[in-house]
Amino acid sequence: MFGKNNGMKELSNSSEMETIIGPDTVLQGTLSSKGSIRIDGRLEGGITNASGVVIGQDGEVQGDVNAQSVIIGGKIIGNIAAIASIEILPNAQIHGDIKTCALSIAEGATFEGNCTMTKEKQV
Repeated sequence: MFGKNNGMKELSNSSEMETIIGPDTVLQGTLSSKGSIRIDGRLEGGITNASGVVIGQDGEVQGDVNAQSVIIGGKIIGNIAAIASIEILPNAQIHGDIKTCALSIAEGATFEGNCTMTKEKQV
């Protein structure tokens, strides 16, 4: 789970993750954290105030995600707002609107929604 390098850059390093939702875990409600969050299970709710969010290949979020940066390898059904960047990896599925300063969508990813690009990072 932690040793894999799936293109998830520095956020996938387990020593930097402050909150981890494991693969066999289902969490209901809104998750708020000033630190980094990794979702390998299922979150039925949203994420707010996080510095970084990583959705693993088998991770799923049903709700809005608001963070500094977001890397998606799994599935999000909801809107995503990232102040710094959003990276959508191959096989990821996004069903919702996104708003960010920098966007990367890998070949093979699915994105259904609207995209708003901001000119500079917003505080």
